[in-house]
Amino acid sequence: MADLQWNKSFALEQTAGDEELLAELLTLFRDASANDYTQLQQAVADGDASAVARAAHSLKGAAASLGLEGIRRLATDMENDGLRNSVNVAREQLPIMGELLAQFQNL
Repeated sequence: MADLQWNKSFALEQTAGDEELLAELLTLFRDASANDYTQLQQAVADGDASAVARAAHSLKGAAASLGLEGIRRLATDMENDGLRNSVNVAREQLPIMGELLAQFQNL
């Protein structure tokens, strides 16, 4: 099973300890990450490396700002592979990204 590796204290530092703001940001990430994951799935199905890189980049940035290290790391690998004009990493790791995002939904 994939490990989400959420650094909640880092995420709270980003919001200056404002738990209400963090909750809002997490809600925004839930919505945005679902859309990014759908785009990632479609990009893999289409063999579109550029679209993989874009969707993974979006996931990476948002996850990094919230201390979601498992998602950030995997999205970075997918983005880098997409930038090398490949969808292989995304194709292989898409189920793991799905697991990580499901874990996040259950935080």
